[in-house]
Amino acid sequence: MNLHQLFLADLGPELQLTAETLRQASFAVRRNRNEWLLRQRTRAIIEMIAHTAEQWLEPANGFRALALREGPKETGWSAATLARGLDGFFRSITVESLEALVAQDLGDTRRLDDFGAGPAEHRTGRTSLAVGPELLVHLTAGNLPNPALFSMILGLITRSAQIVKCPRDASLFPRLFAHSLAATESKLGACLELVCWSHGERQAREWEDLLFAEAGCVTATGGDAMLEEVRPRIPGRTRFVGYGHRLSFGLIAKESLSPYSRKRLVRAMADDITAWNQLGCLSPHAFYVEEDVPGSAETLGEELAAELERREASEPRGIIGVAESALIQSRRSTFELRAAAVASMTERNLNRSLFFEPPAAVKLWASPESTAWTVVLNQDARFQPSCLHRFIELKPIRQWDEVLRFAEPFRHQVSTVAVAAPDDRLPEMARQMARWGVSRICPIGRMQEPPAAWRHDGRPALGDLVTWTDLET
Repeated sequence: MNLHQLFLADLGPELQLTAETLRQASFAVRRNRNEWLLRQRTRAIIEMIAHTAEQWLEPANGFRALALREGPKETGWSAATLARGLDGFFRSITVESLEALVAQDLGDTRRLDDFGAGPAEHRTGRTSLAVGPELLVHLTAGNLPNPALFSMILGLITRSAQIVKCPRDASLFPRLFAHSLAATESKLGACLELVCWSHGERQAREWEDLLFAEAGCVTATGGDAMLEEVRPRIPGRTRFVGYGHRLSFGLIAKESLSPYSRKRLVRAMADDITAWNQLGCLSPHAFYVEEDVPGSAETLGEELAAELERREASEPRGIIGVAESALIQSRRSTFELRAAAVASMTERNLNRSLFFEPPAAVKLWASPESTAWTVVLNQDARFQPSCLHRFIELKPIRQWDEVLRFAEPFRHQVSTVAVAAPDDRLPEMARQMARWGVSRICPIGRMQEPPAAWRHDGRPALGDLVTWTDLET
C-alpha cells in the first residue's frame, strides 16, 4: 500500500512550502469545516472515528501494515513494540469511550449539538452550547505517536478545522491516521491538513507565526523549553494549550511482594518498561519498593531482569542512537563502580567499628553484550530521571509515603504514579498523592494505556478546547 498525496506533508522535502500555501490550506480546511463538519452530529463523528480505530486493529489493514513496515525505519522501535503500542491506543478509541469523554468534560453527549442544561443551569433559567475553535493548530512532538493522533480526534469531536504540524522526521503516524480517517469519510479528511518542518529551518518561525495568527486555538506538545519559546508568540485572542515534559514512576506496597503476587507484578512492570521503550511521559523512570522483609527488592530485581530478557526475545527493543547507547553504558559503569566501591568499603570496615554503617548498596542486572535492558537495585531512594530505553531502577523504602519526600524536587513534573497496593490501603495513598500533585494514578501494567477520557495533566481534554455560549430565558 502506498499513500496518495492527500496532504502537504505527503509531498516530502521537495515541497516548496510558502506562506501563501499555508494561508490557502487554512482557508480550505475552514471552508470544509463550515460546509460539512459543523452540520454533523457528535454521535456520527464519533462513530466515524471509532470505525477508523477498529480498522487499525485488523491485521490486514493497509494503514496498519504500512505503519509496521515503515515505522521501525523512522522510529527505531521494533515492529512488535509498535504493534503493541498502537493496539493499546486504538483499543481505547470506541464509541462508548469517546461519548464518556464528551459527557465527562461537557456534562452531556449532546452539548456540542444543541443548547442544553444541567440541574444547576435549569435553576437559573439558562441553557448552553459548547463550540470548538474554527481552526485548531497542533504542534506535535516526535517521541510517541499517540498524543498527536488523540489531538486530531479531539479536534474532530469539537468540529474544528485542523492543521497538524509534525517534525520532519516524525510525520508517518499522523499522516497514516489522517489518511485512514479520509478513507472512512473523505469529507472528514478534507477538514485536516498536515505539514512538516523542523524547528531549525529558516522559515519555521514565520510559518508558525502565520498559523498562530489564523488559529482560534493552538495546542503544543513537547519540551518545556519549546513551550516557553512558543507561548509568548501566541496572539492574545488565541487560546494556548501546552503539554510539557512530565515524569512518572511506580510504587509497590509490601503486600504485593508475596511469591504469588510477585509473578503477576513482574509481568506488569515489564509491560510498563517495554511499552514505547519508556519514551513517553507516562513511562516509569523508577519503581519504589516498600520492603517489609530485607532483600525482597533484590528478589524482585532478579525476577524482573529475567522477564526483560524474555521480552527482548519476543519484543526486541529495536535500534537506538549512538548517543543514547553511550549514555546507558555510562550510567551502567557508574552503578558498577558504586557497587564495587560499596563491597570493598564494607569488607574493610564492617569489623573495625561497632558504629560503621555501610553506604547505600547497588546491584545491577544487564543484557549481555548490548544495552537492550538494564535493572538497577539502588538503595539511594532519591528520584532521578532514567536514561530510558528499558533502563529501570528499583528503590527500596521503608514506608510508601517516603516517596513523596524523595521525589519532591520533581514534584511539579510528575504525571503518573502506577501503584500495586491492597484495596484497603489504596484510597489513603491516592488521597495523599493527589494532594501532593499527582494527576493520574493507575495499576502497574497500564501506565502507557490511559483511557480516552483521562484528564491529561489533570486538565479536561475537551473542556480546554471549547468556548461556551449561554442562552438565558
